[in-house]
Amino acid sequence: MDTMDQNLLGQEADAWVDAHKAALSDWCATIFDFAEPAWREYRSADWYVTRLRAEGFEVEEGSGEMPTAFCARWSKGDGPVVGLYGEYDAVPGNCQAARPEPAPRDGVSWLAAGHTDPHSGLGIGSLGGLLATKHVMEKHGIKGGLQFTGEPAEKVRGSKPIHAAKGYYDGLAAMLSFHPFYMLPLCNTVRWDTHCGAGWSMIYRFRCDEAHLWGAKDGAPIPQSHSDIRAPGANDALVMMYQTARTLRDSMLPHRGGWSVSEAILSTGQATADNLPGLCADLQYMIRVPDVALAEQITGMLDRVADHCAAMTGCTVERHWVSKSRPGLANHAMARVVWGALQDVGAPVWDDGALDVMRQVQRACGVEGVADPLIDACTQLVAPEEAEAILRRDLPPSQSHSTSDDYTDMCWHVPTARFYIARPALKGGPYPAWAMNALGGIPATIDPMVQVAARVLARSALRILTDDAARQAAWDEFVARKAEADIPPLCDYDPPVGFGWPEYVDTPRGRGWHIPG
Repeated sequence: MDTMDQNLLGQEADAWVDAHKAALSDWCATIFDFAEPAWREYRSADWYVTRLRAEGFEVEEGSGEMPTAFCARWSKGDGPVVGLYGEYDAVPGNCQAARPEPAPRDGVSWLAAGHTDPHSGLGIGSLGGLLATKHVMEKHGIKGGLQFTGEPAEKVRGSKPIHAAKGYYDGLAAMLSFHPFYMLPLCNTVRWDTHCGAGWSMIYRFRCDEAHLWGAKDGAPIPQSHSDIRAPGANDALVMMYQTARTLRDSMLPHRGGWSVSEAILSTGQATADNLPGLCADLQYMIRVPDVALAEQITGMLDRVADHCAAMTGCTVERHWVSKSRPGLANHAMARVVWGALQDVGAPVWDDGALDVMRQVQRACGVEGVADPLIDACTQLVAPEEAEAILRRDLPPSQSHSTSDDYTDMCWHVPTARFYIARPALKGGPYPAWAMNALGGIPATIDPMVQVAARVLARSALRILTDDAARQAAWDEFVARKAEADIPPLCDYDPPVGFGWPEYVDTPRGRGWHIPG
């Protein structure tokens, strides 16, 4: 199709988004209020499945053996298939209502989960782009298809390495990856060369199944007195590993690449009385590194620490994988397609009502509201090459990747573009976390991002579906880059859904926040 035809298709996609602003807003608010954490997004996944089936998609629930994942497909004859996806997991300890003051959502405590990035806006922006594309394809008889995957547990890099290893991204012509802006200079732009790095996550489970053998002599009876020797137990092993790994980290890891290692203690729900040893304790690690080699080095260090802590506390230890995601693979041809669409659509625009809400948030944080509360980057576009140059200023020349996100696993199966649209970020500060979380849920402040993302996604998808030259250029580059240094799927584990991930439960007391055993 010629340029005029592309403009027409884009305008019709824009018109669909404009006509469905109210629905997109309601949908985004719904997922924001569900606020379900990793691997436990039951209501959110069910909502998407129901919505997609109503829109004519065939939906596979529980894709990749993940209960809260899905894969939706729709086609209109033979032709290229474009992939989009939604994320919908929230973060424990970030329960914030869609209000301009600090307040948990009704019925749950501030310890419950809430959307931070927000994935509620990510998923609905992507869904809007998907449905706008489908509308234009139907209207103009465009051949091809669409795939929309539901991706749970992104915060622990959960689903995409599993979907990738099981072939869900194979056979697509392109993948479009949208994320709300979260760090400068990646705002209203497309990633160019420096994509996200590897993200590995694992759980070390300490078990004290033979406490009676700790320090016992052959043939001695099981100690009964509280004053007898006893095994330190799993809780002690966990604490020992937590402290030891942090103490040794700077000594055992190279000072390169902007790596980070974060810990999280998963409760087993046990109440240990008196001097009885803890029987089971889980310690989760999340590793963000530029490359697989560094991830392997950190994992080896943690393995050694875990083995020694288990031996010192009368325990055994098991390592269970949560994620092994690969670093990303750039595709300039795909980036140019999305950048062209972003230039056509423009940056988000917030009206006076939205700006007033932002000033209310500023005042609630002790910052005097200003006429223009947004940082300048939110309302400007930055060219991918310019953003790349700014990003590289703080990175050593040898570092090829920075930060982490598991969209990177898609890059090795299909030409992928990663882009960012502004969500409200305020001048002044520093601000507490609730402020940005609230702005990610208040319709007036988050809807402009959702609408712009939907427009960019639809225009990009339609270009890939109808422009043979653009599609072939993206594929040729994908093949060439893979040939230089391919990384096959690293996922060699089952979905880690059986652990004590926190979740919501319904009881006679109402809907509550729960950490299961």
